[in-house]
Amino acid sequence: MEKPIFPAKTMRITQGYEEGTHKDSYAIDNADIDYRISNLYAPYTGIIKKIYPNDANEIWLESIEPVEYPDGTIDYLTMMFAHDNNIDDLFVGKKINQGEVFYQEGVKGNATGNHCHIECGKGKFTENGWHKNSAGYWSINNRKKPEECLWIDDSISIIDDYGYSFKKISTEVVEKEKQEEKKEQFIFIAPKKDLYGVYLEQNQKIIIELS
Repeated sequence: MEKPIFPAKTMRITQGYEEGTHKDSYAIDNADIDYRISNLYAPYTGIIKKIYPNDANEIWLESIEPVEYPDGTIDYLTMMFAHDNNIDDLFVGKKINQGEVFYQEGVKGNATGNHCHIECGKGKFTENGWHKNSAGYWSINNRKKPEECLWIDDSISIIDDYGYSFKKISTEVVEKEKQEEKKEQFIFIAPKKDLYGVYLEQNQKIIIELS
């Protein structure tokens, strides 16, 4: 089971939640230390559920399976990212693997200086993904504080955590868990076009990928 990891290699939060344009939301802005356009890395393996190019190139990424929150909660997680200048490589239904570069900082929409707007929502993508909050801003549904959803590991440099307490896990533990998950996988390659069957025990799950 994956642990959602903070999606940037440098944590420098420049605006926290419940302030400014983040009123009545748990949104944060994260920017690299030197204001360059830095990459974002998928916090978990997910599917893009929605893209909204008419504002700030917002995208919604829903975990393909339940993930482990820092407090031990097991549930799906949906995140919204904004301000990438170009998202031509993204589309609804695209699968992004944990740790894969999938988004960049930018200034698309209402933004000053290259950064990424990040929001977390507990559970799966719901309705149209967001709602207009009491302050008049659009905020992700089922909002939850980022530090209650995301872990940090040894690969992340902390410049400014804005006083938020993110729970840390070692990179070695993350890699070990990934290897354990791989051991449980069974891959069958069909030798020809035919009808195949599989016997499952109660509560076992099978995932079929057509490629």
